[in-house]
Amino acid sequence: MTEQAIIAGCLENDAAAQRELYNQYSPKMLSICYRFSPNREDAEDMLQEAFIKVFTHIHSFQNKGSFEGWIRRIIVHTCINFLKRNKKFNDNIELSEADIVQVKEETIPSMMQAKQVVECIRLLPVGYRTVLILYAIEGYSHREIGEMLEIGESTSRSQYTRSKSLLESILIKKRIIERPALGEDLPWLASAQ
Repeated sequence: MTEQAIIAGCLENDAAAQRELYNQYSPKMLSICYRFSPNREDAEDMLQEAFIKVFTHIHSFQNKGSFEGWIRRIIVHTCINFLKRNKKFNDNIELSEADIVQVKEETIPSMMQAKQVVECIRLLPVGYRTVLILYAIEGYSHREIGEMLEIGESTSRSQYTRSKSLLESILIKKRIIERPALGEDLPWLASAQ
């Protein structure tokens, strides 16, 4: 079934088209939910809630831009609202618990797999993890993140900086990367400036 046929079927509330849309997009969207969630059950709840919104609001998709991108935005906003509603976003940790370290770009590809990085990101407190994902992975600006999370732009920048430091500490403690020499830059994550 083509994307246009799936959309047309969903607009008609056709169960087969809805099932096809879910089967086609749910694996990739579950991985997004899993980044935001501390456990699989919450990620699956986020996914189900988001797909209900997709089916309910599919009439608002105007064939401008990517359909997958439209679904992705619904997924991200649903995850954020889920965390806020369940009061999981305000989870925080003191930076003093993390050593401030730096990582050389060339050590990352040779020393770890993407799965290891994702698992380490999932260990971050929800607030740090959310800002890190939104900025470094999803590509939102700190202004946009501030609006979504109802925090200041400077708070988003601060949370991002702290999340990078804590992530580096976790990667070193798990012996995924080595502690580099002092004074080296952090090119493997985007700058928070």
